[in-house]
Amino acid sequence: MRFIDQITRIPLFQGLPRKPYEDLAMIAVDQVIPRGKMIFSQGDEALGFYVVISGKVKISKLSPDGKEQILHIFGAGEPIGEAAVFAGEKFPAYAEALEESRILFFPRPAFVDLIGKNPSVALNMLAVLSRRLRKFAGLVEDLSLKEVPGRLAAYLLLLSEQKKGAIGFDLDVSKNQLASLLGTIPETLSRILARMEKEKLIKSEGKRITLLDRNGLEELSTGEKKLP
Repeated sequence: MRFIDQITRIPLFQGLPRKPYEDLAMIAVDQVIPRGKMIFSQGDEALGFYVVISGKVKISKLSPDGKEQILHIFGAGEPIGEAAVFAGEKFPAYAEALEESRILFFPRPAFVDLIGKNPSVALNMLAVLSRRLRKFAGLVEDLSLKEVPGRLAAYLLLLSEQKKGAIGFDLDVSKNQLASLLGTIPETLSRILARMEKEKLIKSEGKRITLLDRNGLEELSTGEKKLP
């Protein structure tokens, strides 16, 4: 019963009748992934998709010269690898556990059979994945159009929003990982954080960030304001 209740709390499946939850519980494979272990690699056959129950999973690609570019960091409740599964393709990136993570694996053949019998599951997933697509479109826009200070400001505001408007919070990744996520290098990130502190936009102490001027950060994130 507890396992089914955990599945009911996954946003991808929320609002379904009881029977589909029972069917999902029958096909799900519960896994605990140690920190630093690869869940799948770029080019692996997509035999199924994953949902993070706890922990954090990094999605990344490698450039031809071996440089890592972090695409996203997924936390509890978020699906991983579902697009490749439904398209019948190989995984386009790497997935690695940033910390010990519990994940559920849904094998492709069993899941395709399940949604054939329960179309409401597919409709739920379409709604969630559409929202994710809009989010990724915004991320691509940020990386292509905004300067690094604007990207960082937008990221800090997003973290605050995820933590229910908290003014002070800890970064959810290392500064090296954050630099990669924002498409820059650690040295540049450190300089921008220092400039934001000088302008009294934030206070930075290790991984702890305190937002001092939310309006200023919003102006920076939209391009209305530039760092001197």
